Amino acid sequence: MHIDIITVHPQLLQSPFAHSIMKRAIQKGLATINVVDLRNYGIDAHKKVDDYAFGGGAGMVMMIEPIANCIDDLKSKRHYDEIIYMTPDGETLTQNTCNRLSTLKNIIVLCGHYKGIDERLREHYITKEISIGDYVLSGGELPAAVLCDAVIRLIPGVLNDETSALSDSFQDNLLSPPVYTRPAEYNGWKVPDILLSGNTKKVEEWRHEQAIERTKLRRPDLLQ
Repeated sequence: MHIDIITVHPQLLQSPFAHSIMKRAIQKGLATINVVDLRNYGIDAHKKVDDYAFGGGAGMVMMIEPIANCIDDLKSKRHYDEIIYMTPDGETLTQNTCNRLSTLKNIIVLCGHYKGIDERLREHYITKEISIGDYVLSGGELPAAVLCDAVIRLIPGVLNDETSALSDSFQDNLLSPPVYTRPAEYNGWKVPDILLSGNTKKVEEWRHEQAIERTKLRRPDLLQ
């Protein structure tokens, strides 16, 4: 998978892909992350990328020309399956969306900033708009990193045990069941006997029951 991330703050995206699972995915050649500095496409000698909003009001708006030129340049090099804009008023990111995106080959992720982007970009360039929650951040860089992490970890070969992703929360519209590890008893607190039984069938049944109960308690909306 190849992902181009367009941003006015490329430094914010250095750390998320330099460690752990994302680093290994890149080293294995399973994912390529290309961070594009939008200011390279800025207007005039000042590399301007934002301007005042027509009609007045507080805050600046990301201009159409730098972003359009950037996307056009990227599209001249490869075909993109999706051009995604990270924005608080997009559709909320879900595991199902991540599952679908993980099957794609080339993606552009545009990080919003200031008061957002010129609406004409959303009408003529953006193919999908995604939010990571009902709140506002200073920019789209952190949401872009969240999206990429959630998607890349699903690519076959990224995780050492590919079945691990299949048992994550939300994959079957249930939260994950509780998990335990050694020691079997600590400070008088014991691991459920069923997990020590060695009966794989009974363990899986218990985990499924626990997942349903936890979902009922914490996220009943998922069961609807």
